[in-house]
Amino acid sequence: MRWVRRIVVTLLLAVVALAVAFGTYRSLVLPRTIGALTLAGLAGEVRIERDADGIPSIRAGSLRDAAFALGFVHAQDRLWQLETHRRIGSGRLAEAFGEPALEADRFLRALGVKRAAAAQWARLEPRTRELLEAYAEGINSFVRDEMRARPPEFLLLGLQPEPWTPQDSLAWLIMMAWDLGGNWSTELQRMRLALRLPVDRINELLPPYPGEKPLVTADYAALFRSLKVDGRLGAQALAAAPESGIEGVGSNNWVLAGSHTTSGKPLLANDPHLKLSAPALWYFARIETPAGRVAGATMPGLPIVVLGQNEHVAWGFTNTGPDVQDLYLERIHPAEPGKYQTPQGWEAFETFDEVIRVKGQPDVRMTARATRHGPVISDGGAVAAGLTGPASAPGYAIAMRWTALDPDPGSLEASWEMTTARSVDEFVRASARNVAPMQNMVVADRAGHIGVVSAGRVPLRKPDNELKGQVPSPGWEARYDWAGYLDAGATPREIDPARGWIATANQRIHPSDYPHYIGSEWAPPWRYQRIEQMLTAKDKQSIADMRAMQADDLSLAALRLLPLLKQAAPEHPLAAAAQRELAAFDGRMAGNKPAPLIFWAWVRHLAHDLFADEMGATVWDSSTRAWREALQGVMDRQDAWWCDDKTTPAVETCAQINNRALARALDELQAAQGADVAAWRWDRVHQARSEHRPFSKVAALARWFELRAPVGGDTYTVNVSRVNLKPDLTTGELYLDEHGPSLRAIYDLGDLANSRFMHSTGQSGIALSPHYRSFVERWAKVDYAPLWSAPAVQTLLLEPRR
Repeated sequence: MRWVRRIVVTLLLAVVALAVAFGTYRSLVLPRTIGALTLAGLAGEVRIERDADGIPSIRAGSLRDAAFALGFVHAQDRLWQLETHRRIGSGRLAEAFGEPALEADRFLRALGVKRAAAAQWARLEPRTRELLEAYAEGINSFVRDEMRARPPEFLLLGLQPEPWTPQDSLAWLIMMAWDLGGNWSTELQRMRLALRLPVDRINELLPPYPGEKPLVTADYAALFRSLKVDGRLGAQALAAAPESGIEGVGSNNWVLAGSHTTSGKPLLANDPHLKLSAPALWYFARIETPAGRVAGATMPGLPIVVLGQNEHVAWGFTNTGPDVQDLYLERIHPAEPGKYQTPQGWEAFETFDEVIRVKGQPDVRMTARATRHGPVISDGGAVAAGLTGPASAPGYAIAMRWTALDPDPGSLEASWEMTTARSVDEFVRASARNVAPMQNMVVADRAGHIGVVSAGRVPLRKPDNELKGQVPSPGWEARYDWAGYLDAGATPREIDPARGWIATANQRIHPSDYPHYIGSEWAPPWRYQRIEQMLTAKDKQSIADMRAMQADDLSLAALRLLPLLKQAAPEHPLAAAAQRELAAFDGRMAGNKPAPLIFWAWVRHLAHDLFADEMGATVWDSSTRAWREALQGVMDRQDAWWCDDKTTPAVETCAQINNRALARALDELQAAQGADVAAWRWDRVHQARSEHRPFSKVAALARWFELRAPVGGDTYTVNVSRVNLKPDLTTGELYLDEHGPSLRAIYDLGDLANSRFMHSTGQSGIALSPHYRSFVERWAKVDYAPLWSAPAVQTLLLEPRR
């Protein structure tokens, strides 16, 4: 018994010691938010007041000190997020995460984001340089002088924070433009499809905007076959590149003139749809200086309020979806692989030697290349041996021309001016300097004016460019080169329209007679049409109406396909019960209902059965598209060519494929949720997952760091929650929602106290903080926090070190 007592006492002491160690670590790793700190780098005193949600109000005597303080609070709450942003922009993931991140690093080094950031830094105006330097010093001051314990990710991965530089901020801004632009991947997809399908069939797979005809192009399928392009070319880049331009996901914004609001002053709403992450991409802050007040969503890594409201104007963005990326096939010299063909002859690639450090492995050396068009992205990923071909058959590289890689740093400089604008006109003038990403910016001022401008740099293509940027173009022909840029004042815009409202939801932003080419890959108009329905349903709208619109889960896209689903009559024991649920389905994607689940499971199987055999397994598996628009067209036409399953000897009809898709969907759902169809729930599988980088990929850690919430909605509802139709690579789950309203905001131009916002996780990026997940439930319920009027519960003074 004496030994038993000793063991019990020892275990108890170990538990107590662990509890004390944990408590000590937690108290040290959470930031100090009360008291006073003396820091080098400040010119004057800064007061940081935090409300009950952990949102700071920064009161500083100058813009420079405000930028320093914003960097400081970003480091306090989001140091690991800053670390990942810095590593992504620099292509330095593998030294933290090991060999699985090597291919991403290869691609990012090939893309040359940090090189582009350095070129932009060299051209920045002195004022912007000063603010970027102050922001970086604020981050570094926290790490150097105030960090008492590293956040858990640093400890678990054995990493130390490194100094932040102004170039890191510029690199992250480029990566945000990457996240919002995806035309390059569609160009590669068309090229890969062209090696299997004719152009007219590709146009059916990638249909034009509703009501329009496909762009008339040269027969690029014949072109690629004649050039003997290898189907693997570019596949490694697609696999290794960070996600960008995810199909079916965008953002919403709308603004109402006072003539259409209950207050008589404008209301503006915005909910940008982005990759959901833990912590959220956004960090809320309020900033007050002698220059004025501004509040809204900041982004760790950038010293600006990206989306928000000042004392005079409010603004919100959606992605325009312009075609600002062109890929070029660069023909490699058959005898001198260091050269590529240009209109003037053979020229040497520009080269950059890169050393990629890999955790636990030897360093990897690579040579990144660039042509007159831009970086060679096919050097990214696992560069395939043999793609350059034998001497008798010259190989190719793929280079990218992209506006965001231009040395012009106008986007950041435009942001400063937009956040201090005092009117719609001032805001629109300031937006002219924006380069990338191109955004549909709605704006309203307290004088009652409203407007929208699509601001960003748009390339001009030559009249004899018969490929129109739809596929990788022969880089040795000058007709495919850009011919300059569209004048900034000629991009689409509208001020104080007579109808009294403006809305954008990534639809085509200009009328059909607009004289310039912006792009052709707009999001389907379903969200915009639903917003229009709700905006015009009442003469006067209120804050509560804005909230109801942001919560709306009616899918107009589902209503168009629903008659086809109701025609399916497979010989399946659950078919009758499924059709009973569908009979009452009104297109609302309610999380607690079975009909949305049946609908999307059917869409998943129908798209696969229609298209996978023609596309080939490799291209199908690498696609992130839902193919919903293509599916609609095939079934509307009853297109026998697509409906026939080429992998079977029989010739299937569209009706047979429709029946088979529903039968397979019911088999899948019965196995997952049982035989009682009425008990099935959409939100049991459709969960908003805020992924933690990298611990979502580690099962033992995911439950502590990843954040989830059951949600309704779908890819096409105003309250977007994109439906992932491919199994998750880590868990194998289907129908997860990983892209949605990264934040929601409603701005009242009549009474700032009514303005409100919410993002998807919590203010803190430290998993041990009560503010790590404090917004999740409220966000899922479409609830909000006050933008301006929240009382302070904690105050921290930052004082300059003399």
